[in-house]
Amino acid sequence: MKNIFLFYLFTLLPLQMQAQVGEHRNGLAVGVNGGYALTNIGFVPSVSQGFHGGMTGGLTIRYVSEKYFTAICSVQAEINYTQMGWKEKILDSDDQPVINRVTGLAEEYSRTINYVQVPVFAHLAWGREQRGAQFFFQVGPQFGFYLNESTKSNFEWSERNMIDRVNPVCAQDTMAVEHKFDYGIAAGIGLEYSVPRIGHFQLEARYYYGLGNIYGDTKRDYFAKSNLGSIVFKLAWLFDLKRTKN
Repeated sequence: MKNIFLFYLFTLLPLQMQAQVGEHRNGLAVGVNGGYALTNIGFVPSVSQGFHGGMTGGLTIRYVSEKYFTAICSVQAEINYTQMGWKEKILDSDDQPVINRVTGLAEEYSRTINYVQVPVFAHLAWGREQRGAQFFFQVGPQFGFYLNESTKSNFEWSERNMIDRVNPVCAQDTMAVEHKFDYGIAAGIGLEYSVPRIGHFQLEARYYYGLGNIYGDTKRDYFAKSNLGSIVFKLAWLFDLKRTKN
């Protein structure tokens, strides 16, 4: 009896553990996403900035591979068009806007840099798979491909008020982006609500930290660091092309 018990223990226990720990999934969903990105640049020497606001949106694809304990494991990737950049806070020593001595207006400057971005996430979710709500966390690399850029200011470069500026760093105002390829790490948390035959609706807050610089960073260059950073708020709708039958 003892041998029979041990035989069943060592043959059935792995099957039981596999069923409970790693349940296979084979689901594929595609859809669209859109949102708003708040961006700045990590300049060294520092540049006083607020957040630059821009639109982001594109396509989303997700492959669900496994349910591990209670976590639903997926790979989720996107192809997005995103407006990034920076918006300068041009202030004097009293933290008041610097007034241009020619126009009489508070000086303003912003740069918009347009990218195609491709994030690839490890996506972990807890909750209802096919009907109802779930919480998710995702993290992974993100790659950006420069498209073009534009600037917006209300003063002429030769007429800017440098006397009252508390931050004299302004070389970036006339420098075009040098490095066209961007890369970094993105992570997000959010909620997903699934409705059968309609799809999956995601609401997410995401942070991106760039590991590359938009300008040269050698000893001969002006900036030692100029990496992108952004906070993104995003909505997405996914519909199933293939779903695991549970």
